[in-house]
Amino acid sequence: MQEYELTVLIHPDRESELEKALDAVRSLVTTNGGKVTKEDNWGKKKLAYRVSKQDFALYVLMDVELPADAPLKISSALNISDDVIRYLLVKVDAKERARLEAAKKNQSEEDSED
Repeated sequence: MQEYELTVLIHPDRESELEKALDAVRSLVTTNGGKVTKEDNWGKKKLAYRVSKQDFALYVLMDVELPADAPLKISSALNISDDVIRYLLVKVDAKERARLEAAKKNQSEEDSED
């Protein structure tokens, strides 16, 4: 299993049904043999440019673990989803993530000492 970051931009009209749309994405990950390890809802944000005639989207970042064949299947399903207007699925380098988390921890310790 490899670690990935999945950033999903949900259609802004689905804000009242956000949990339903996220359940569909989570289900897509789990049915393809993966699991969601972390989820961070960033809320509604203005897009840099119009996407599918929309100026805003609901941003959700998920850390997922997937088997080798799952990213292609998930990408295919997200491409035709009505709820998702854009997505980005990126493989995470475990060494780089550990380095960034250590740097963030050191920075927060330095800030607390001040």
